[in-house]
Amino acid sequence: MKASTGFGEGPGWLSFVPPVRWLKEYRAAWLAADAIAGVTLAAYAIPVSLAYAGLAGLPPQVGVYGYLLGGLGYAVLGSSRQLAIGPTSAISLMIAGTVGAMAAGDAQRYAQIASLTGFTVALLCLIAWLLRLSGLVSLISDSILVGFKAGAALTIAMTQLPSLLGVAGGGHNFFERAMLLATQFGQVNYVVVALGIVAIALLVLGDRLLPGRPVALAVVALSIVAAILLGLPALGVATTGTVPGGLPSLHGPALRLRDVEGIVPLACGCLLLAYVESVSAARTFAEKHGYGLDPRQELLGIGAANLAAAMGQGYPVAGGLSQSAVNDRAGARSPLALVFASIALALCLLFLTGLLENLPKAVLAAVVLTAVSGLLDVPAFLHMWRVSKQDFYAAMIAMLAVLLLGILQGILLAALASVLMLLARVSRPHVAFLGRVPGTNIYSDLARHPENETLEGAIVFRPEASLIYVNAGSVMEAVSGRLAARSDVGLVICDLSSSPYVDLAGSRMLRKLHDQVVALGGTLRIVGARARVRDILRADGTSERVGGVERAATLDSLLHAIK
Repeated sequence: MKASTGFGEGPGWLSFVPPVRWLKEYRAAWLAADAIAGVTLAAYAIPVSLAYAGLAGLPPQVGVYGYLLGGLGYAVLGSSRQLAIGPTSAISLMIAGTVGAMAAGDAQRYAQIASLTGFTVALLCLIAWLLRLSGLVSLISDSILVGFKAGAALTIAMTQLPSLLGVAGGGHNFFERAMLLATQFGQVNYVVVALGIVAIALLVLGDRLLPGRPVALAVVALSIVAAILLGLPALGVATTGTVPGGLPSLHGPALRLRDVEGIVPLACGCLLLAYVESVSAARTFAEKHGYGLDPRQELLGIGAANLAAAMGQGYPVAGGLSQSAVNDRAGARSPLALVFASIALALCLLFLTGLLENLPKAVLAAVVLTAVSGLLDVPAFLHMWRVSKQDFYAAMIAMLAVLLLGILQGILLAALASVLMLLARVSRPHVAFLGRVPGTNIYSDLARHPENETLEGAIVFRPEASLIYVNAGSVMEAVSGRLAARSDVGLVICDLSSSPYVDLAGSRMLRKLHDQVVALGGTLRIVGARARVRDILRADGTSERVGGVERAATLDSLLHAIK
């Protein structure tokens, strides 16, 4: 029998190469759509990549290398058909805020460390894929991500405002930059300001009136023409200067991991950002077009993209919603669009870089500002404030962490805060003490329904979470407090219907509670235990102590037995 070679179906290494599947399904009619999408994506990528490279503190052509090579790497191993890969604003700022101290002012070492970070991200992707760690990213809550993105947007905006005002800027975090910028308002170049405002207006209007079109490229082209015809450099308008042409040379890292202290934490932060942003965007388009997305395979796709980008002296890359939306709206049907985009970018590097010499930096700042404006989701903050104050405070913590500490420390602190929030919620679950709904044999939480009848001679409690080591003490404390408040209790019933799992600590807590109830002259019984929970309670000896944990036992039957 001939083995299937479809993605996720065939044996061996072919099951991890998505093109094996989508090329089998490819239609000739899609070729023109992918070619148009690729050229459109390249037109979008040129100004954005130049801007992000500058944000990262690297030569402008390095940003183009990221799109050119990263897209090719992802097309080989990525599972999304519309995701576009390239430098992103958050990763660019993370590189700028971290690599400078590592390089100690050496520009060549700076570029080498940035490239080594890409290699390290690729290595970490492979390790995460081997260990099946793709699910760990779900530990970061959506509220944390909202706050992180807002902090990143504000931080990036503050780094670009000096270029938009024609001043020097400076500072190490958002607040330092803001205070320093306030002292430089007297040095503002109004020609630069006017140019930046016009560029922003054209970008915003263009995106609204011509969605999916390379508006940014048109604005860049117009600004270059204006700079040449009006002599803007002579008026103090800073430009990008010479952009080296030609294709990148491919080679391995010039440095080793042990040569750069702190490279692994930096790469971990980049990977976390890249994976969260890439998978979120990829899922959006997979759902829109009705095909499956493999989150674990995305680790290989992102790893391949970063390996390819780093081989060309680029820095870490990721999939982004904005560039992927451009790719999708332009008609991309498969990752072949990324290949066409890379071909178009290669032609630009070979023949068109001379045109970029007079590109005003204020226009690149305008491109960055409009690109990151979508990261500041004010309606999401307002919704959290109305619905869940805890999520709102978590988002604010993440935002302030980024503003105060920078992108790298901010994302790591945000991830830690997300895990701590999860542990805090698990460690103190709600314990519902049940009462009878008047006139029925139905029981519900007395705290939510004070009109329920209190059970005479009995306490019934329902932990609304798994009983595990982090919350067993909290549940015990809640029940002990209720026991101390009542003197008429002869029966205590633990309803485990809302506890899908009980570990040894939870089982031992129930034994300890049993001993406490017996010492008070009462009896502890358990109802509603699920199959796995019953197995643990029986194996640990708790079942014998409480008179069994049989499926037939019901809350109503136990309460009727004491009447």
